[in-house]
Amino acid sequence: MISKEELKNRIVSACENVIAAEAELTEIDSKFGDADHGLTMHKIGATIKASVSEADGNIKEMLDDAAMAVMGLNGGSAVPLWNTWLDGMQEGAPEADEIDVKGLQAMFASAFEELDDMSGAKVGDKTMMDACIPASQAIADYAGDSEAELFDLAAKAALQGAEDSKNYTSKFGRAKSYGAKTIGTPDAGAVSMSKFFEGLAKA
Repeated sequence: MISKEELKNRIVSACENVIAAEAELTEIDSKFGDADHGLTMHKIGATIKASVSEADGNIKEMLDDAAMAVMGLNGGSAVPLWNTWLDGMQEGAPEADEIDVKGLQAMFASAFEELDDMSGAKVGDKTMMDACIPASQAIADYAGDSEAELFDLAAKAALQGAEDSKNYTSKFGRAKSYGAKTIGTPDAGAVSMSKFFEGLAKA
C-alpha cells in the first residue's frame, strides 16, 4: 500500500525524468518528425508535475486534475494521447488516499484500455505504444505485492520496448513517409513513455 503522497512523488519524478530528456527527444524527433516532441513533452511533463504537486484531493481527483490540465495544452499529437492515458488512469483510480498493487494494476489497465482505443497502434508500429504496451502488460502480469517492484518491472519493459522500436518501420505520422529509413532510430514517443516509467520507478 502506498499513500497519495508517495504516488505523487513518483509522478513528479516521472515528469522530471521526461523534462530532463527534452534534448534527447528533440534530437530523435528531428530525424523523421517535426523536431517538436521534446518541447511538447517538456510542456506535458511540467503541466502534470505542477498539477499533482498542487493537488489536495484524493488519488482519483489528483489524476483527474492532471488529465484536465494536459487537455488544455496546445501541442502535437502527444497532447491528446497523454490526456487520454491520464484520463483512463483516473477512471481506474480509487477515491482514496492510498492504493495497493491491485489498485495500481486496475489504474494502469484502465489507462491502457483508453489509450489503446484511441491510438490503434500495436507493438511494431513505431509509436509510444511500443513502450506503453509492454509496460502495461508487465503491470498486469505482476503477481507480487511490492509497489516498488511493480514499477521497476514496468520501467524495464518500457525501456526494452523503446529500444526495440529501433528495429521497426514507422507506420504512423510524418515518419511513415520515410519508410525503411526509420529503422535504426527509436520512436520518440516510445522513448518519452519509457522515460516516464523510468521516473516512476526511481523515485
